[in-house]
Amino acid sequence: MDYLLTEEQIMIRDLARQIAKEKIKPVAAQYDVEGTFPWDMVKVMADSDLFGIYVEEKYGGTGGGSMELVLAVEELSKACGGISLALAATALGTYPIMLFGTDEQKQKYLPDLAKGKKLAAFALTEAGAGSDAAAVATTAEKKGDHYVLNGTKQWITNGGEAEVYTVVASVDRKKGARGAACFIVEKGTPGFEFGKKEDKMGIRASATRELVFTDCKIPKENLLGKEGGGFIVAMKTFDQSRPGVAAQALGIAQGALDLTLDYVKERKQFGKAIASFQGVQFMLADIATEIEAARALIYATARMVDSGAKKIAKDSAIAKLFASDMAMKVTTDCVQLFGGYGYMRDYPIEKYMRDAKITQIYEGTNQIQRAIIASNLLKDRVS
Repeated sequence: MDYLLTEEQIMIRDLARQIAKEKIKPVAAQYDVEGTFPWDMVKVMADSDLFGIYVEEKYGGTGGGSMELVLAVEELSKACGGISLALAATALGTYPIMLFGTDEQKQKYLPDLAKGKKLAAFALTEAGAGSDAAAVATTAEKKGDHYVLNGTKQWITNGGEAEVYTVVASVDRKKGARGAACFIVEKGTPGFEFGKKEDKMGIRASATRELVFTDCKIPKENLLGKEGGGFIVAMKTFDQSRPGVAAQALGIAQGALDLTLDYVKERKQFGKAIASFQGVQFMLADIATEIEAARALIYATARMVDSGAKKIAKDSAIAKLFASDMAMKVTTDCVQLFGGYGYMRDYPIEKYMRDAKITQIYEGTNQIQRAIIASNLLKDRVS
C-alpha cells in the first residue's frame, strides 16, 4: 500500500532496510546463539545517523519524529528483533529527556544520544512493580543539593550497555504514584551497579539487566520535571514509545512472512510445491492481511503522535496491542507452515516466534493495554 511517505522518510526506510539485509541478517543467528550485545551493529546504525532520526535538529538530531523511528525499527526488526532494540530502547530512555528535560539537560545529553555515541535506557520495572507501576519501591531521598537513590530495577533493556538512564524512583512512598519522580543517572556514578544479565527466550541480542542503586548520589539538576511527576513522565513516555514496540512487532511478523513465502515455494509435498495448496494460500492471505492492517494502524498512530495531539494514550495502546498480538499469531502460523523444520534451530523461523513474544509483555502487558483502552473509551463516553 502507498502510505504517502515523504522523500526523507523513504530514504530512512530504504537505508534501514539495506542495513538490515546486508549487515544484520547475516549475523542475527550468531547473536541469538551467543546472546552478546551487537556493538558492531550499533556502530553501523550510528554511522548512518539512525539514532537521531526522532531528535530535534538543535540537539543534534535530524528533526524527524515517531514516524521516522517507526519506519527504521520496522525494517531493522525484519532481520532481528533483538538487534533493533539497541535503537528502540535508546529511544525509550531518551523520550523522558525530550519530553520533560530542561534546555540544559537536553543540551547535555541529547547530542551524544542522537549521534549514537551513547545509548540510553528507561528504568521503571521492579520485582514488585511491573504492571503496577505506582508500586515503585526504589527511593530517592533529597539531601541538600543531591538525591540519594536506593533500590533495584529489574529487566531493564540496554541495561549495563547504556550510558544514560532515566530512572523512576519514589520521593515519598506514602503518596504512591504521586510520590514518584524521574531522574537522569549516568553509568559510572558511585553506588550505581548492574546485577545479572538475564538469559532470555528471545531478543537475545539485546541486553537485559538489573540496575542496583546503593546510596547512589546524583545532583538535584538530574531531576526530570518535578517531584511527584514521575508517574506522569512514565505514562507520557509510553504514549510516545508504544508505536515503536508495535513497529518492532510489525517488522518481526513481516520478516517471518518473507521467509515463509520463500519456503513454501520450494518445499514439495505430493509432487508439488506446498504454495499451490489452497489451505496454505489461505493462511498466507490471512497473514498478509493482518500485517498490512497493523502497518496502517501503526503509521496512523505515529502520525498522530507527530501532529502534537494531546490524547494519544488510547491510540498508542491500540497500536501496541494489535501489532504484538498479530506478530505472535503470524509467527506461530509461519512456524506451522514450515512444519517440522520450523521447530528446528537450523532454520531461522523459530527465532521470529521467540522474539515476537516479548512484544506482548514489555512496555505494558497486553492486558494492561486493554485496561488503558477500556478506561479511555469509558472516560470519553462520559465526557
